[in-house]
Amino acid sequence: MRRSFLVLATAALFLGACSEPPKTSTPAARPVTVAAQAGSPLTASGKVRIALLLPLSGRAAPIGQAMQQAAEMALFDNGSKELALSAYDSGDSAETAVEAYRKARLDGAALVLGPLYGTSASALVPLVNQGGMNVVAFSNDEQVAQRGVWIMGIAAPPQVRRVVDHAFEAGIRRFATFAPQTAYGEQMARTLETYVNTRGGTVVGREFFDPSGSDIPAQARQLAASAKGDGGKLAVLVPVAPPALPVALASLATNGLDGRAVQLIGTGVWDFPGVGSESMLRGAWYAAPDPAKRADFERRFVSTYGRPPHRLATLAYDGVGLASHLARLKPGGDFSAEALTNPNGFSGVDGIFRFLPDGRSERALAVIEIQGERGVVISPAPTTFAGQPTN
Repeated sequence: MRRSFLVLATAALFLGACSEPPKTSTPAARPVTVAAQAGSPLTASGKVRIALLLPLSGRAAPIGQAMQQAAEMALFDNGSKELALSAYDSGDSAETAVEAYRKARLDGAALVLGPLYGTSASALVPLVNQGGMNVVAFSNDEQVAQRGVWIMGIAAPPQVRRVVDHAFEAGIRRFATFAPQTAYGEQMARTLETYVNTRGGTVVGREFFDPSGSDIPAQARQLAASAKGDGGKLAVLVPVAPPALPVALASLATNGLDGRAVQLIGTGVWDFPGVGSESMLRGAWYAAPDPAKRADFERRFVSTYGRPPHRLATLAYDGVGLASHLARLKPGGDFSAEALTNPNGFSGVDGIFRFLPDGRSERALAVIEIQGERGVVISPAPTTFAGQPTN
C-alpha cells in the first residue's frame, strides 16, 4: 500500500487496528457542553465542530497521541473558544480512515484535519466529492492532492527547488543526483532535473543504488566518472537518510565527491537530531522550516507534557491554528475551498504556508547549512507570499 513521503523518510510507521471510539480533545479547564443534534456543525454552545483523524491505536499510537496533544495545546495557545475538537481513530488502513470520516460527518464536523497517510486521504476523495467536509490531510504526498483534499505535510519537491535556487544564487550551474532506487529517490531526481533545466543549468549525472546499499560504492564511481568536467562547481543532491547515509557519503568521498570538492545538497531526510555528527555532511545545504520556531514549540510541549514531541506534531498544532483562523472569518466559520486557498496563506510553527487550488500546499522554507554539530540558517525563509503566483 502506497504511503506518503513523510518529512522524515526513515520513519517506518505501522499502524494498529482501529478499535477505540472517538475521543474529544478539549481543554480540561473548559466545561463540557451537551452535544447538539447529530449532523449539526455547531455544538449547543455555538462552537464549531472540527474532526481530527489520527492513528490512536496500534504501533503508531505514540505518534497519534503526540499530534493530539499538540492539537490540544494549540486550542489553548490560540484561545480557540470557537472550536470543539474531536479526535477519531483513523487506524492503519484506508478503510478505517473512511469509517472515521463517516463518523465525523454524522457528528456534524465542519472540517477534517488528517488523516496522516496519503492512501487514507485518497480514500476520502469520493466522500468529499459527494458533499462531505473538506479535508486538510497531514500527508505530504503531492499525488494525493486535489481540490477538497489538501495536503499539509512538507512535500519533498519544493525542498529540492528551494535548495537548487540557493545553489544558483551561489553561482552553481552543474548538478547531479545520487539517490536510492526508490519511489522517493526517483521523484527527487526527476524534480532536480526538471527544475535545473527550467533554470538553465545542466544535470551532468544521475545514479541510483540498491536501497540495501550493496552497490553504493560501484554507483558512486559511475557518478564520479560522469560528473568530470571543468564547467564550474558541481552540486550533488543526496536525498539519503540513515542508515544508508554514512555509506553513501563515504563512497562519494572515496571517488572525489566530498564536501571539499563539490557542494552536497539534500532534503528534509537530513532534518534529524545530531545531523552534524555526520562529519562528511559539514558544509552541506538542505531546505527545511526554520528550526528556531520549532525549537520554541518543542520547549513548550516538553513543559506541558513532560516529553519531546514527534516531529509531525507541528502539523496538528498548525492545523488547529488554521481551523481557529477560519472559524473567526464569519459566524459559524468559513471552511470553504475559497477560504482555504487564500493566496496570502497562513502562519504556523513550521513557517508560512498556503494551499493551492489543486490541493497541493506551498511552504516558505529556509536553507540550512550543517556547521559543526548543528544546522545554521544561511538563507531565511520568506515571511510573506506577496507577489508570488499560486501555480
